[in-house]
Amino acid sequence: MVVSIFSGFCRFLPTKRNQRIKAIAHEVKGLVKGIIDKRVAHMKTGGNSNDDLLGILLDSNYKEIEQYGHTKFGLSIDDVIEECKLFYFAGQETTANLLVWTMIMLGQHISWQNCARDEVLKIFGDKKPDIDGLNQLKVINMIFLEILRLYPPVVAIPRMIHKETKLGNMTLPAGTFMLLHTMLSHHDPDLSKVTKGQTAFIPFGGGPRVCIGQNFAMLEAKMTLVMILRRFSFELSPSYTHASYTIITLQPQFGAHLVLNKL
Repeated sequence: MVVSIFSGFCRFLPTKRNQRIKAIAHEVKGLVKGIIDKRVAHMKTGGNSNDDLLGILLDSNYKEIEQYGHTKFGLSIDDVIEECKLFYFAGQETTANLLVWTMIMLGQHISWQNCARDEVLKIFGDKKPDIDGLNQLKVINMIFLEILRLYPPVVAIPRMIHKETKLGNMTLPAGTFMLLHTMLSHHDPDLSKVTKGQTAFIPFGGGPRVCIGQNFAMLEAKMTLVMILRRFSFELSPSYTHASYTIITLQPQFGAHLVLNKL
């Protein structure tokens, strides 16, 4: 597995790559700010904008500012922009990677692809997928859980220890930075035995800071895969090269080369 991280003093060097990253970041910020400005203007005219995540965030933010009567409370526009980036990254990037790895594996294991398609046709037929039907997809749910075990979108979870903690024979002082390796936990049977399987599977994290979007992400992934399986069969292209590659999330380094056939 290859890891690429854009950090440290290297990001300040005037390389072509760094300049492109800065230009893209500036463009993204401008686009997001334009969307926010339009939504804020709509809210100021009395319009209802709390029907999506951005609207709910802005509505809650302005209510907090009005409650305390000072702009030092609540989020700044820059804070809202960063939250929007997080919405996209957490809600789109990770789910997209889950679907990509799923299609790669189902393109390799055709028998499981056929099994998943049979389940979709049995539950939905020609009907539009609904929430009740999606919750009945046992085979597809099992496939997704296995993909999350093998290729979790987030390969490591950072955590900071706020008070001295004893872990076995080790004493970790307050302020210690830890990195919980998701893939190591998922792939090592000895770790699963030690924890009795209770905390060995953590594709969405765990504890009080578990991903709040995990249920939505799974429903979104199921809906997408159902639509694909009903319309296409697919297999790996001979040009596909299997290599995992981490740029924050786990991705196929050389792309997902698939051959799709319309059903």
